[in-house]
Amino acid sequence: MERECFLTVLVALLCGATILALGWWPVAKGDDRSARRVEARMWRGIWLPVVPALLMAALLCGWAVAEPDPVPEKVPTEIVLMSIPFLALCARALIRAGWSLFSTDADVGTATVGLLKPWIVFSPRLAKRLEDSAVEAALEHERAHVRHRDPLRICLAQLVTDLQWPWPQAQKRFRAWLANLELARDEEARLAGVRGADLASAILVSVRAYQGTTPSPIAALDGDRAILEKRVHSLLAPVADLSNECGRSSLEPGLLGLGLLLAVAFGIAFGDRLIRLLLHLAV
Repeated sequence: MERECFLTVLVALLCGATILALGWWPVAKGDDRSARRVEARMWRGIWLPVVPALLMAALLCGWAVAEPDPVPEKVPTEIVLMSIPFLALCARALIRAGWSLFSTDADVGTATVGLLKPWIVFSPRLAKRLEDSAVEAALEHERAHVRHRDPLRICLAQLVTDLQWPWPQAQKRFRAWLANLELARDEEARLAGVRGADLASAILVSVRAYQGTTPSPIAALDGDRAILEKRVHSLLAPVADLSNECGRSSLEPGLLGLGLLLAVAFGIAFGDRLIRLLLHLAV
């Protein structure tokens, strides 16, 4: 078998099994006064179950670097057959991610769209129903989405969640993060000078005007009465922790990058032994 084909089979089998084994990871707790800290914690919770799979994929890539092409060993049929369900799951996740990018309604009220260069869409019909202060509040909220490139983050989170199907915890983590993402951007808009009452007014008018349409996962959350009530209540309460700006730590991506490099090096040095052991066990 060609090296690249065998690598694809191994990544699907081993990484898919790793993700499936860790998909039960519970939803992170949201007991914090700062919505931005809660959002950051839940964002990490979405990715924690797939970090071991990323390290496994890096190790296999390291093995492929040192492995001759084609693979000299006979690849057991059992390994190829076992990888098919995980390949199908990956294809399903990619199809759903692609569908979510193109299945949008014509009139979305207000939203941030675009993966690499996000921009703000604001319906003139909605703007006519809002006072100027509410329009500015909604725009400031969307500007916060733009600064954090949230459309790309939502797309990646949805892809990672679909890879953990059928675990219900994965979907719960995704929905909890989406809800707290809106709370975090509301908080950021208020720190920029927006009045909570103006933003709450914009949200309620938008929900009434576009009830029943779900152009995005975030818009779908507006139909959840409990989430909507929590968001409005948060906007009408005093802003928490004004003096403590929540920045994203650069330590975690650095540690992940270092771990991936070490996994590639380990795969180059010892990957052949591990793959031979796997082939021996499969026979």
